[in-house]
Amino acid sequence: MDAEIGFAAGDVFRFIQTNGPSSAAKIRQGTGHTTALVNQAIGWLARENKIARSVKGKTVRWSLNQG
Repeated sequence: MDAEIGFAAGDVFRFIQTNGPSSAAKIRQGTGHTTALVNQAIGWLARENKIARSVKGKTVRWSLNQG
């Protein structure tokens, strides 16, 4: 299970790197992963301080962490 999440985290990272700040829904559509797996991958990347969250209204967007 950890390997699956790790591979998905790589996919999410590359998706954001290519497409810029994105919502979880956009990431899910772009990677083809399930909502649960995208959320787990986002958690993995956030815990490693690789991505940052921004909120505008009701929309949460994820971007690569600067630095």
